Order: sequence, then structure tokens, then C-alpha cells
Amino acid sequence: MRFLSALSLSLSLVVAAPVAAQSLPRFGAPEKHVDAELIAATDAIVPGKPITVGLRLKHEHEWHTYWQVPGDSGLPTQMKWQLPAGFNAGPIEWPHPKRLPVGPLMNFGYEGETLLLTTVQVPADLPLGTPVTLSAKASWLECKDVCIPGDAQVKLTLPVKSDAAPSASASLFKSTLAQVPQSTLAAQATIDASRIRVAFSPPADKTVDKVEFFPLEESRIEPAAPQELRKEGAQFAIYLTAAKPVGADFKTLNGVVVANGGPANASGWSQIVQAPLAVGTIAGAAGAAVSGENASSMSLLAALATALLGGLILNLMPCVFPVLSLKLIGLAQHRTHTGPMAAHGIAFAVGVVLSFVLLAALLIGLQQAGTALGWGFQLQTPWVVAALTVLFFGIGLNLLGVYEFTMATGVANLKAADALAHKSDWRGSFGTGVLAVIVASPCTAPFMGAALGYAITQPAVIALTVFAALGVGMALPYVLLTLFPSWLAKLPRPGRWMELFKQFMAFPMFATCVWLLWVLAQQVDAGGIALALGVLVAVGFTLWALGLSQRGARMFRWVAAVGGMFAALTFAPIATSEALAPGTRNTADAGWIEYSAEKLAQLHTEGKPVFVDFTAAWCVTCQVNKRVALRAADVKARFASDNVVLMRADWTNRDERITHALAQFGRNGVPLYVLYDRKGVAEVLPELLTQGTVLAALDKLRLKEASR
Repeated sequence: MRFLSALSLSLSLVVAAPVAAQSLPRFGAPEKHVDAELIAATDAIVPGKPITVGLRLKHEHEWHTYWQVPGDSGLPTQMKWQLPAGFNAGPIEWPHPKRLPVGPLMNFGYEGETLLLTTVQVPADLPLGTPVTLSAKASWLECKDVCIPGDAQVKLTLPVKSDAAPSASASLFKSTLAQVPQSTLAAQATIDASRIRVAFSPPADKTVDKVEFFPLEESRIEPAAPQELRKEGAQFAIYLTAAKPVGADFKTLNGVVVANGGPANASGWSQIVQAPLAVGTIAGAAGAAVSGENASSMSLLAALATALLGGLILNLMPCVFPVLSLKLIGLAQHRTHTGPMAAHGIAFAVGVVLSFVLLAALLIGLQQAGTALGWGFQLQTPWVVAALTVLFFGIGLNLLGVYEFTMATGVANLKAADALAHKSDWRGSFGTGVLAVIVASPCTAPFMGAALGYAITQPAVIALTVFAALGVGMALPYVLLTLFPSWLAKLPRPGRWMELFKQFMAFPMFATCVWLLWVLAQQVDAGGIALALGVLVAVGFTLWALGLSQRGARMFRWVAAVGGMFAALTFAPIATSEALAPGTRNTADAGWIEYSAEKLAQLHTEGKPVFVDFTAAWCVTCQVNKRVALRAADVKARFASDNVVLMRADWTNRDERITHALAQFGRNGVPLYVLYDRKGVAEVLPELLTQGTVLAALDKLRLKEASR
């Protein structure tokens, strides 16, 4: 780290030389971007009583100086005192800094105006009435696009009195002193390979919404790595990444915790951490470092906005299309009935939002109980996948007219839809909303990942609010179409085309069945797939007989009943999925290895770049990305030429290791794509990949390696 700082400083000075030369005033002195002044908290010096003075630094816009530990690069401000005999100056008392990102690096320092405090001891025998001058040589590194060394000779003359009053700057000293961490936070620190966990309880009457950790020693943590905040029972935990190599003398973690923006904010606070560092096991300790914003640092308003936008985009995802097509048929058929259509739209929205909230509540409850689950968890259960296959198969047969599901609670009833519209019966639309959410959960639309990652780190009420916003976004287009049916005026008038369109829409349902059976094949063995196909045959026979009975052949009611019993008996072994042999985990594409935290840590130690694909067979977005981007010839060739190790984290079946690894990035679902450089610092790629996206990330990695 010290080498990196020196290298960065040297490069900055090389670049700064011509820039400074271009801006030289007439007499050759470089232009200053930081003004320095020495001020005091009182208007006089009192014999035998310490006096607090401060170096006030005023930075030009976008220029900054550095904290006592500058981060990846930079130098801290220094003071060399020239004091009268008997006076002694203590060390600088540093207010907490702010994070200053510079490309892939992260520095710690100050912008705007700051005050660096120092306590000066005053001799007791100092004669009254004699002015005393305190002076110092202050030096710093001022940086913007370039870095320029700065310095100033500062001095302050004060009278010596028996008593002193607050100076004109007393309020500034008071506010600055509040930002200097004083007390020590009770914390426990654990290290596992390069992953560090800092567990703590906040001070009494203090909240924790956002946390930043600033190290008090160099080369201990990676400044640019993510700092993930988690709520773990009654405590909170910050997850950090240790700098490599981890020093043998790294026995205590020293740093400053700044919560909620620090004491300058109403709910903010800061305290010192001095925690013995114990070697232990941290779940999912893969040592991840992320370029970009961590989900835990997102605001509630931003999370709600991204959830709403993600819900809107979710309507365009292939896993949702088949279900929404049912409601589009209904819209075309009922567009002349404004009142009932509005009722159907609201009912659909209630079904969607309520289902999102209930699924989220179940997920949160299971996580609180200690089960490692994530978004889409229901499709990690084979019997749920099989049940959805049967449901979509039944909907397809209904659309083809094999039978009519005439109960008012049917989710795909088209013949009874006209009667439902006239009766303003909303139950069919509500059921479709529920079904849409069940099949939508395997999809992660753009913007969803960050919003869901934020939600899982928050209290239950906030988390459920974010999930509700996701539901509102998904339901919004359909609600608008039902509230403004004139938008459908360009559709042809109801007629024969609607019956043909209805029958045509059966085939997307059957295609969905094929996809679900493929997912099931990744979870169970060939015997399980045979049972599922047997259930489909029995269900098909049952619904065929039911259709005949609906058309007057009453004796087929008993045939349908027998067929239903046979279907239930065939499905029973699938419901007890523990009895089925699991499918073989497949890293199908040549050159990919199976994910493990231990293997990833080993590759980091060996200094190899790694690309990790967090995926699942039931994730439609994941499969599209594989075919569009990851299997493209140019991308594969580039991975090979750059010697990138390809690792696949297959989450098709429940896997706590992968769940914990996702949580390191503030995520709770797939897809997630992570490109690690040779030092283990990672960049998260978007949820929707293109060849250009992957190649651009590899270009960035190549440039970063070339600059080191």
C-alpha cells in the first residue's frame, strides 16, 4: 500500500509539473488551490492552561487534501511547529474524513473547508501581558485531476491574560470537535482469509442506516473494497476486505466507524474501533471487492424508484409474457366495459402487490429462522416446478378448448370472462396477478438486483415496502390500460380472430412447460422427470374427460375423477422430493469450473483474474445472457487470451454457499456477474449482458493491469 501511495504520488507530480508550469504566476510560484490559516478557540492564552488551535484549510471547488491515513494514494497533512520555550504541541486531532473515489482507487480526505485541531500546552510561569506568537510550517498534498504539493507558514499572535473568552471561531471549533471520534465502540473483529467481519452494537439511542469504516493503519484493509452492512440479530456487522498480503502482525483492527454521515447529521455518530482480530470462519468468505455503489448505501427513496422501474421492465421478461398474454386477451374482449375493466385492473394489481409482499415476508421469515434463501427460492424446490408445469399445461389445454374452467376463481377462464366482466367479478384477475408473480420470481430485470439487495439489509417494514414498490411497477401498465380503455381502440373488433388468438396463445403455455421440465431436469434424476411426464399424461386425460362431461357426456365425470386421483398419486412422489435423486450440477460449457469460496480465494492468492457467473437453470435472464454474450466466440476468445478463470455458481438447487456469496454483493437473486482482477478487486456487471458489455469490462481490466 505504501508503494502504491508513493507510485501514485510520483505519477501525480510528473503530470502536475507541466500543468503547474502552465499556470505559473509572473514570479514563478505555483498557483495555490488551498488557503491555510492558523486560528484559536479562545481570544487569549492563559498561563498553565492548554489552548486549542486549528489549521483551517479552505479548498477550491473539487480540490481536496488528505486524512491521516490517505487511502490508496496521497499524503496526510503535516505540521512542523516553531514554539516559544516551554510550549509543546500535541498531535493533530483529525475530524473524520469522507471517501474520495479516484477511478478504481479510493482515498480518504477533506473538501470544502476543514479544521485540523491541535492542543498546545502552555507553561504555568508565562508572564501576563506579553503577546505570544505560535507558528508552524504546514504542508499538504492538494489534488484534483492532478496533485500539487502545498505548504504555508502560518502563525497566530495572542495576548497572555489571566482569563480567556471564546474567540470568533469558537463555534467552528465546537462543530469540528464533535466530528473528532472520541469514545471507543465495543466491537468484535474476525478474519477469514481476506474477509473481515466487524460486529458491534450501536451506542444507546443511536441508529444505524449507513456505515463507513476508515482504517487507522495503512495496508490493513483494501480502501476501494465494498463495505457491506448487515443486521444480524441484535447486532450489526460490517464486512471488509483485508489488504494482501495479510501481515503476520495484523493482530488488532484499528479504525473509525462513521454512521449515518457522521455527527454533522442529526442521526449521525462516529466512534473509534480497537478490536483484537480473531481468526475464525465467516460465511461466504470469498473476499469480494466491488467497484461501484454497494446496495446497502442506497437510500430508501432510490430503492423505491429502482424497484418501481425494475417492476415495469419485468413485464418484458420472457418468463412473465405467457401469463400476461391471458390478461391481454381479456382486455381485448372487454374493452367496451369501462367500469368492470377498471375493477379487473385494480384486482390484478392487488394480486401482484400482495403476492410480492407475501413472498418477501416468507423469504424474510425463513432467513430470520436461519435458512439461507434468496429471491426465486420457490423454484429451487422440485415439486413447485412440477406443480407449475401442470398448471401451465392445464391452462394450455383450456385455451385450446379441451375443457372450460367455469369456476369464478379460475385464472385462465376465457369463456366465462364476459360474464365475469358484466358482474365486475375480479377474482380471475386477482388470481392472474398471483400467478404472474410466482412465475416472475425467476427473472431479475435491470434495476431489480440493487433494490432487492438493499431490501434484504433493512428492517422488515422497509424491506416489504420495497417489494411492494416492485409489485406496483409490474402491475402499473395493466392498470393503466384498464383505466383508459380508449388506448385499445386500435385493436380489431371482437370476432373470429379472438378465438384463433386464444388457441394460438396455448403454445406459449406449452413452451413454458418445456422450460419448466428442463429446469426440473437440473434438479432431479431421470426417474423424477418420468414421474412429471406421467403426471402431465394423467392430467391431460383428466381434463379431456372433464371437457367431454361439460359438453353433455355425463358418464365421463367419473372417468375424470379417476384420472384426477391417478394424477394425484403420480404427483405424490415428486412432492416428497427428498426421495428423488438430485440432478447433476452442470457447468456445461467447456472451460468453466464449479464455484467454491475456497477455490476463489486460492485463485486470488495466485494472482489470477476470475469471472464468476452466478446463475440458475430456472433464471430465464441467465440463459439468455449465456447465449447472447458468454458463449459468443469473441467473448470466449477474449477470456482465453486474457487468461481469465471462468467459474460458475449454479444456484438451481438450494446452496447456502452461493446464497452467502450473493449477499456479499448486496444481492439476493440471480443473475450476478463478477469480474475479479489479479488482486481480488471485483467489478459487478449489469444483469443484462451483451458482448460489448463483457468486452468493455475486460478492456477496463487490461488497462488497470497495465497501469500497475
